[in-house]
Amino acid sequence: MIRTIFSVVALLAAGVIFFMYTQPTYGSLSLIKGEIDQYNKALEKADELKKQKEELLKKFNAIDQESKDRLLKLLPNHVDNVRLILDIDGLAGAFNIPLKNVAINSSETDETGKSVIKSISSGKQKYDSLTLKFATESTYPEFVRFIEALQASLRIVDIVSLNVAPGASGGGIYQYTVTIKTYWLR
Repeated sequence: MIRTIFSVVALLAAGVIFFMYTQPTYGSLSLIKGEIDQYNKALEKADELKKQKEELLKKFNAIDQESKDRLLKLLPNHVDNVRLILDIDGLAGAFNIPLKNVAINSSETDETGKSVIKSISSGKQKYDSLTLKFATESTYPEFVRFIEALQASLRIVDIVSLNVAPGASGGGIYQYTVTIKTYWLR
């Protein structure tokens, strides 16, 4: 009789242990296995991305420095106002065209005419722009050659406005006021 009671008590104790400890622990173990599978997939993806990064870095390093410099001049990754002015002045100097009254403006105006300063990090565009305004005096053919050279230069520029007025000295000399917009990556 004691054997039967002991067997029933042992069976009940085993059932209690199973339902109170083993089953919840086994359930949490399956959740942990699911998390481990997710982490393993994330590690595999990280390895794939690392391999892609290495391949892209090899391709980037295979590009010669001159091409990298040209690409950086085409679309720079920062604003260098002085370099921009010097580049345009050098281009104008090749045609004996002096630049005057150079002004750089990174602000915009709203509908009421009030100045609105744009934040460099505002917006979802991957690039931003800068407006450069300058005046010059030259003959029409020289100015046309300057504009063609500006168009052919590596730096991306858009002519926003161009005003032409007769020169004070006459003789085929005109006064030009040019506003251009250039871009850079954020």
